[in-house]
Amino acid sequence: MKTKSAMITICGRPNVGKSTLTNYLVGEKIAIVSNKPQTTRNRICGIVTRGDTQFVFVDTPGYHKARTKLGDYMVNTVRESIADVDLTLLVVEPIASVGSQEEALIEKIRSSHSPAVLVINKIDTVEKEALLAVIAKYSERYHFDEIVPISAKTGDGVEELLKICGRYAQEGPFLFPEDITTDQPERQVMAEIIREKLLLCLDKEIPHGTAVEITRFAERDDEVVEVEATIYCEKNSHKGIIIGKGGSMLKKVSTLARQDMERFMGTKVYLQTWVKVKENWRDNPAAIQNFGYKGDKA
Repeated sequence: MKTKSAMITICGRPNVGKSTLTNYLVGEKIAIVSNKPQTTRNRICGIVTRGDTQFVFVDTPGYHKARTKLGDYMVNTVRESIADVDLTLLVVEPIASVGSQEEALIEKIRSSHSPAVLVINKIDTVEKEALLAVIAKYSERYHFDEIVPISAKTGDGVEELLKICGRYAQEGPFLFPEDITTDQPERQVMAEIIREKLLLCLDKEIPHGTAVEITRFAERDDEVVEVEATIYCEKNSHKGIIIGKGGSMLKKVSTLARQDMERFMGTKVYLQTWVKVKENWRDNPAAIQNFGYKGDKA
């Protein structure tokens, strides 16, 4: 059987639903999601193998104006992910105006000379007639190869999008084994799950100033997975909020994280968490790399 594969970048401003789309395509949760911007920090590959075709979807951080060195790293990750791929999906909301972030991404797509599909997400939130104005506005800015309205939340239009992606697959061997859904190491997935729960449970700036380091990951003979994690934050006052009164907040975060870890691993997980302060780590290149955000320009 001749096989084909396609490397496809998913890009867009924060909170347009890139990670939700990645998870829907893959069929399981491999990218964390929250209603807060800049949830995704790293490039994450979601791998979908259908018959003779393998799709590698590259979920990227939301394109934004960077205010820290970590932000610079995230923006550079997006820029680099648009180069040298078979297809770029620009995900936008159903709003009939092209924002500055979308303009910047369109320029990157234009200079990359790679095919691009405009994906209008969240169509479950508007009347279908409203999409015509959105399509018209974006068509003025760039000649996209295709324009596909979808809802990553309900799955409406996603199968049609996958069919279109298949047209850009190149003949050759699969890039990953058929039975895997992500290139992320298990330790990284565990760290991201904890960070998602911090985003869910904490307010304002606090969760954006957190990083998670997995200091121990071991599978016991009885198939229980032992995970030890350190949550880093930027201020002593934040540490107190993360721990909560009598450890209540840390317990809540840890319980929610452990439940998701058990779903991902398919077995029992024993999780221990600690909280430490590392001031201004988002502007410290060594700390950024230490926490797994490894890029040439970090």
